Amino acid sequence: MEWGALRLDGPQGPVLLRLPDTRVFEDIAPRVVPLPEGGWAALVVESDLSKGARLALYTHAGLLAATGFIGQRYRWLAPLGGADLDDDGALELAYVDRPHLAKTLRVVRYRPGDPQLREVAARPGLTNHRIGWDFISGGLRDCGAGPEMVLADGSFSRLVSARLRGAEIALQDLGPWSQAGSEAALRCR
Repeated sequence: MEWGALRLDGPQGPVLLRLPDTRVFEDIAPRVVPLPEGGWAALVVESDLSKGARLALYTHAGLLAATGFIGQRYRWLAPLGGADLDDDGALELAYVDRPHLAKTLRVVRYRPGDPQLREVAARPGLTNHRIGWDFISGGLRDCGAGPEMVLADGSFSRLVSARLRGAEIALQDLGPWSQAGSEAALRCR
């Protein structure tokens, strides 16, 4: 991933996807997520000069689906990843909307053929990134009871896990937040 272009390598060979001049890819790296209909997509953050960021899925064919843009420039998203978070057979994608401002965990659902990633749940008071970090903390884990999200409370004082339960996000406190604790939680320790 290099700002205005995304290279996807796969069985069909490499493809270079380019954004319009007013957009860039923002994030550490794309995340590969399995699609319910088979195959895979790259989960990315795409930012527009005037509209801010959005979460998007890209395949070799181009843009597959996306959320709407935040609506204001210099506003960013911090992804956690994608999986079937509620055992319904669909792909859900989790991210923190404006991790330094809104600090809201959002879960959106991808449905084959629908170009819009549709929100199914949101929970304020959670984050996974601090200004100046060159990484995103937390992510998705499965410790044998299905996938769950690992992130921090809004003040980075507590480490929490979050599970999608219908249209609600249920939290479990995992103890004091630390980066080492976050990494251990992702390894189910």
